[in-house]
Amino acid sequence: MKPYKELSREELLTCKEELDRRYKEAQSKGLNLNMSRGKPEKGQLDMGMGLMSILDADCDMKSEDGTDCRNYGELDGIMEAKVLMSGIMGIQDPNDVILFGNGSLSTMYDAVCRSYVSGVLGCTPWCKLERVKFLCPVPGYDRHFAITEHFGIEMIQIPMTTEGPDMDLVEQYVKDDSVKGIWCVPKYSNPQGISYSDETVRRFAALEPAAEDFRIYWDNAYAVHHLYDNDQDEILDILEECAKAGHPDMVYVFGSTSKISMAGAGIAAMAASQRNLDSIKKSIAIRTICYDKINQLRHARYFHSMDAVKEHMRKHADILRPKFEAVLDVLEQELGGLGIGSWVKPKGGYFITFEAMDGCAKNIVRKCKEAGVTLTNAGAPFPYGKDPHDSVIRIAPSFPTPDELAAATDLFVLCVKLASLEKLLEESGGSHE
Repeated sequence: MKPYKELSREELLTCKEELDRRYKEAQSKGLNLNMSRGKPEKGQLDMGMGLMSILDADCDMKSEDGTDCRNYGELDGIMEAKVLMSGIMGIQDPNDVILFGNGSLSTMYDAVCRSYVSGVLGCTPWCKLERVKFLCPVPGYDRHFAITEHFGIEMIQIPMTTEGPDMDLVEQYVKDDSVKGIWCVPKYSNPQGISYSDETVRRFAALEPAAEDFRIYWDNAYAVHHLYDNDQDEILDILEECAKAGHPDMVYVFGSTSKISMAGAGIAAMAASQRNLDSIKKSIAIRTICYDKINQLRHARYFHSMDAVKEHMRKHADILRPKFEAVLDVLEQELGGLGIGSWVKPKGGYFITFEAMDGCAKNIVRKCKEAGVTLTNAGAPFPYGKDPHDSVIRIAPSFPTPDELAAATDLFVLCVKLASLEKLLEESGGSHE
């Protein structure tokens, strides 16, 4: 079929009549499917069940240095788990790592909260400043934006390019001393699957922010989440690059095993300069004596080397890859050449980003929901939930079964076609009913 924009009004109306019929049929199926979050499916969670038996009542609960993991102490975590997390996060020195609880989101929240309440390395606490701003690459991770919005921090959109955030804009904005940070998902970004180029990482490391307490919040959530064995992205170690550039304190790196082992029972980590870490440890020592060292020990013994991690992640990829490819195949078969949407094939991560015609995303998501398929809210990948073009939709293929995914994707492309036709008919004048 030729591109929709080349169809006459009569052809658009004829096409819409057929799609309306198919949409009513879809509604009658009583679907109840959810593709709103990047949740691992049951098979992925089952792969980590060995964690449950790696320690038992007869097991030696001591870390390699003799620490009894059942007791208090070791505020920043046991060394073998630091080694594990530094390998996963791409950090050279395990001593640059602190271990936290079961997920990195709370670790990032706490980092912002500390800055807001107590300040960064002696700087004025953000709560005492008239204005605090954050740079937000878009489309991006909605939970990042929720954190900064929660603290009343003004968010500034930075468009993403194929090599990462628009660094020309970043370099300009950091000249404002009220700009205190930037959110980054540097590898297989949420939701586009973009990995930052070496040049982008080096430009981040070379930033000269006006604010002494400016920090890069480097959420390396998908560091080992490749979909393919022979086509994988790698990024530079931002901590090392910042040190080389003479800015060792400018970055916080976050990571976790949440989509490696168990989504609700992983371990989270943060890496930073020793100066940053010393300050952070003073703060966290007030709120806790230690985190869950038994879970740290469990992970360190189960994932005893990076080779073990890589092999485990290949099994994840074997489950995820067919799902991603199935969605992409349907998009290409059903929407390719119609001129009503675009998408990129990611090499890793958990999402596919679909970019519809301007003004169509909310309508597509609404139509899907009314026919039984829940997607992430349109606008979610933008600060304040406001997509200026109303065009970006995040697709999360991981959780549904193959049959559910097929049904959901078929409905999705149907809704894309229908919403696009309605938009074109509206633009051509008159009602499209």
